[in-house]
Amino acid sequence: MFTGLITGVGTVKSVTALGQGRDARFTIEAPAHAPWAGHVAEIGASIAHSGVCLTVVESGPGWWAVEVSAETISKTSLGAWAPGTRVNLEASLRLGAEIGGHLVSGHVDGLARLLSVTPEHGSTRFLFELPAALAPYVAAKGSVALNGVSLTVNEVEGQRFGVNIIPHTLAHTNFHTLKPGDEVNVEIDMLARYVARQLAFSKA
Repeated sequence: MFTGLITGVGTVKSVTALGQGRDARFTIEAPAHAPWAGHVAEIGASIAHSGVCLTVVESGPGWWAVEVSAETISKTSLGAWAPGTRVNLEASLRLGAEIGGHLVSGHVDGLARLLSVTPEHGSTRFLFELPAALAPYVAAKGSVALNGVSLTVNEVEGQRFGVNIIPHTLAHTNFHTLKPGDEVNVEIDMLARYVARQLAFSKA
């Protein structure tokens, strides 16, 4: 489990195809600043990479490797990752730790496309478009995780929704690298997912 509060932005060092399929191995370089400085990730540790929970399979000082299935690559932004790609990082939540964002599982539901980026007073408004299947799960003033970042939805219109990114978040995540047309990983709020499931059964 995670909270959607990013603690650093790493960089993809290398991408290697595995076997004859579409699985891949990514090597990630950790940020130089604390709490990742000199960090050696434990083998088997879960780390959210732009919202995708991945398991560390090899590591060394300041870097680690993860292996990703073709299924995960097809459902997330990982298929577009290349050396130099900036990746939001969050270590898994420890029991008893403060939850400053909202509960995030690291299981991505799909991709949203960035439509526009607009300065708005002291923050920046990002407008996204969701796939039709995910649109019912996003509500104004509800929570959503985009590239692993816990955010509050400002407004919703059909399949489109907007969020405001404050300067600190913009500077300390990979949001400052995004441009219209880019896709981001979306995890809908866990509560919305289970409420929808219950409603589906009650109507059956």
